[in-house]
Amino acid sequence: KEKETMTRSIVRQSKFRHVFGQAVKAEQGYDDIRVSKVTWDSSFCAVNPKFLAVIIESSGGGAFLVLPLSKSGRVDKNYPLVIGHSGPVLDIDWCPHDDNILASCSEDCTAMVWQIPDHALTRPLSDPVVVLEGHSKRVGIVTWHPTARNILLTAGSDNLIIVWNVGTGEPLLSMDDHPDLIYSISWNRNGSLFCTTCKDRRLRVCDPRKREVVAERLAPHEGIRPMRAIFTRDGNIFTTGFTRMSQRELGLWDPTNFEEPIALLELDTSNGVLLPYYDADANMVYLCGKGDSSIRYFEITEEPPYVHYLSTFSSKEPQRGMGFMPKRGVDVSKCEIARLYKLLDKKCEPITMTVPRKSDLFQDDLYPDTAGPEPAMEAEEWLDGRDEDPILVSMRDGYVPPKSRELKVAKKNVLDSRPTTRRSMSTLETNSLPVRSSSPLLLLEEIQNLKATVLSQEKRICDLENKLSQYTNGTA
Repeated sequence: KEKETMTRSIVRQSKFRHVFGQAVKAEQGYDDIRVSKVTWDSSFCAVNPKFLAVIIESSGGGAFLVLPLSKSGRVDKNYPLVIGHSGPVLDIDWCPHDDNILASCSEDCTAMVWQIPDHALTRPLSDPVVVLEGHSKRVGIVTWHPTARNILLTAGSDNLIIVWNVGTGEPLLSMDDHPDLIYSISWNRNGSLFCTTCKDRRLRVCDPRKREVVAERLAPHEGIRPMRAIFTRDGNIFTTGFTRMSQRELGLWDPTNFEEPIALLELDTSNGVLLPYYDADANMVYLCGKGDSSIRYFEITEEPPYVHYLSTFSSKEPQRGMGFMPKRGVDVSKCEIARLYKLLDKKCEPITMTVPRKSDLFQDDLYPDTAGPEPAMEAEEWLDGRDEDPILVSMRDGYVPPKSRELKVAKKNVLDSRPTTRRSMSTLETNSLPVRSSSPLLLLEEIQNLKATVLSQEKRICDLENKLSQYTNGTA
């Protein structure tokens, strides 16, 4: 009996110790997809309970493919694409509050927001709801606010972060605190803060409404290769990076005390950046390395060693990218707790993560209420300083698609009526855009970018000059 008690105390109690990963049958995958070959460490894939979106190779601009989840099997080579960008698409993200709204960003220095029809596309979609123009270089990151309606963050190679209200097409605020390329951005649970990793090897916590960095840590991982960071549900930050000897490493940090990590764990030697995908309900992280053929998963707890290795799902072919299904899209009848969409060279392969159970009843211990599709507040409320956690919904009945409806939005909202494409220009001062180029060609390119940025302001400048001239003549 004493031995049995000792064994029980050694084996950690957790319902997620036996999470089992399995690829779906071949016919349930998506074949003949030409996945993008652009050299950028984004996931190239975004998924929600309705659609799968994949950034693909395309000549003469940037394109991505959007498929209803039910349209598995071979994808027709003439299947209509979303083709609005004039340069390669670098990142895509589904809106958490509307399963038909998707944001994209590109090397063409813009971000775009798209309304995807419920049915499969019958012709190419080239008309975005809104075009967001404010960056002077390529835009590599696009991410929606978790709880406020229509708030979208973009980050570009101009080292600028802009937060937009896509409902009006206007930039709400911007931050230029990063001196080098931004690798990743993650909002916290209520969207009051976000954390960033940067090429200058610093991990930062930013308060966008105060436009300030509220905490930072130099070199949470000592290697010079790219890092990633995500907020956990309790406000800690989970990071992936490299040691000085190029070992891959993960860490857990308390942003109120960055001196020492809560946990730091060396993994293996490999070149691929580890992309973390986080399940806030289970407090689990799935690590997918680009070029790896495996997915490792861990549970974060309040007991040492805080980050617990659970298992590894391995397959034969290396992954080019990965999509992660929001919890409200998993199949509760099969005790599925996560579903990942693995991109290979020419196809996308769904992988289900399940907790084996004998009972067919709803397993309420596996499925606490999860973030639903209803936003907790409007964009203006968030901008005024309000913070709200996500509005939770029960998983008991599985995924129930919300009724098809127009967005309830502010009166200026272009997502509501969408008469025409609306172009938006950030009113950032042009002298705040740093000129770092040294060769004449690069200087010329930068000048052209700056000219493009001020083009839409010329009428306003003329009006002001006319008013000034009238005032001067009147007082002369």
